[in-house]
Amino acid sequence: MGIQQIIFAFILFVSFVVAYTAYSSLYRNIKLGKDFDPGGHEGERWKNVLLIAFGQKKMFKRWIPGLLHFFIYAAFLITQIELIEIMIDGLFGTHRLFAPYLGGLYTFTISFIEILSVLALFATVIFLIRRNILKLPRFTKVEMTGWPFIDANLILFGEIALVAGIFMMNGADIVLQQVDPEHYHQTGFFAISGWLGPMLFDGLGKNILELIERSGWWLHLITVLLFLNYLRHSKHLHIFLAFPNVFFTPIKSRGEMENMPSIMNEVKSMMGLASDTSEELSDEDLEFGANDVFGLSWKNILESYTCTECGRCTDVCPANTTGKVLSPRKIMMDVRDRADEVGCKIDEGKERYMEEGLRGKGEKLSKANFNDGKSLFDYISREEIHACTTCNACVEACPVLLNPLDIILKMRRYEILTESAGPQEWLPMFTSLENSGSVWQIPDDRDAWSKSE
Repeated sequence: MGIQQIIFAFILFVSFVVAYTAYSSLYRNIKLGKDFDPGGHEGERWKNVLLIAFGQKKMFKRWIPGLLHFFIYAAFLITQIELIEIMIDGLFGTHRLFAPYLGGLYTFTISFIEILSVLALFATVIFLIRRNILKLPRFTKVEMTGWPFIDANLILFGEIALVAGIFMMNGADIVLQQVDPEHYHQTGFFAISGWLGPMLFDGLGKNILELIERSGWWLHLITVLLFLNYLRHSKHLHIFLAFPNVFFTPIKSRGEMENMPSIMNEVKSMMGLASDTSEELSDEDLEFGANDVFGLSWKNILESYTCTECGRCTDVCPANTTGKVLSPRKIMMDVRDRADEVGCKIDEGKERYMEEGLRGKGEKLSKANFNDGKSLFDYISREEIHACTTCNACVEACPVLLNPLDIILKMRRYEILTESAGPQEWLPMFTSLENSGSVWQIPDDRDAWSKSE
C-alpha cells in the first residue's frame, strides 16, 4: 500500500468517525420530542417523497430560483458517480478504474457531470450575487444576520471549490493522456475539459500536470469530506433530511389543526354531550401545548433541522409583511437552536441542568430529568406567536413541507391553557366562549335563535 493510499484511508476513517458522532447527536436531538404518528397513506407519502423531496416540485412555484437550485441539486446527485470512483481509486491505488470497463458510457457520464457542473457553477454565482450584491429582502431579515449569512456563503464557495477540483483533475488528465498514454488510460473527449484542459495546461511538463491533476483530485475529495462533517451544523441538512421529513408528513388538509381529545371531552361534558371516558384528564394532562422542545413532537424538531432558511414562508406571511415581529423561518431556526442547546447540555451531563429535586442522587442527566431553567419562550417571544393569523400561508409556501404553524399553536396552547395567560385583548373572547359558546359578548345563548317561535 502506497503512502497516498495510507493517507487517504486515514482521512476517510477520521471523517466518517467524526461524522458518525455528529449525526448521532442530531438523531438524539430530534428524539427529544414526543412520539409522533404520521398515520397511514404510505403510498401517498412515498409519492410526495418522489415529487417534492426528490423531484423538487414545490421549488418551481418560483421557476427562476427553482431552476437554478435544480442545477446545483442535479449536479450534487450525479457527481456522486465520480465520487465513488475517486473513493475506490484512493483505497486501491488505481486511476479511473471505471474507464476501461465502461468505454463510451464512461465518456458520456463524465461529460454529463461536467455539463451539470458548469450549470451548477452558473447557479452558484447567481445565488452569491442575489445574497451579497442584490441583497434580496428575504435574505436580509434580522434572523439572517451573523452565522446564517456566513453559512449560506460558505456552502456556495464550497460548491465553487468542488467544480474547480473536477476541472483541474479532468483537464490535466486529458493532457496527461497525450503525454503519458502508458499510465493514463484514454477516456475519450470530455464535453468541457476535453477543450478546457489543453487550452489551460497544454505545454506544461509531466510533473506539473500530475501535480495539478492530484491537487484537483484531493481538492474535490477534501471538500466533500469537509462538507459531510460541516453539514451537521448547516442549514443544508435539508439535502438529507428533506426525504424523511416529507415521508413522515401526514396526508391531510394543511389547514387541519391537531385536536386534543382530553380538552374536547371536557367541552363535550360541559355541553351535555357524550364523551370518550378513556380520554379523561389525569394529573399528567395538566400541561397542555409546549413550552420547550420536550413538548413538541420529534417531527416538529426534525422539521426545524430540515429548514432550508429560504425565507419563502416569511416572504408570504401577512403578519411579517405588515411589519409585525413574526417570521415563520425564525420560529424554525429558534427551535433548532434550542434543541442544539439542550443536546449540548445533556452531553455535558452537569447536575445543574437537572430537576432540582433529583440532584445529588446519582441519576444521569437525560431528557426525562432535564431542566436548565430556560424554554422556547427564551427564544421565541410571546409577541411573535400572538402575531400569527393561522392563515397557513407559510405552510403552503414551504418547499419541503415544514409546518411552523403547528409549533406556534402548541406554544399558544401552553400559554393559554397551562399558564392561563395570553394577550389582554383575547380574554373577553375566551370568557364569552366559556359562558355562551360564542366569541361575541352577547347576553343570549348561541343557540337561542333556534328556540324562538
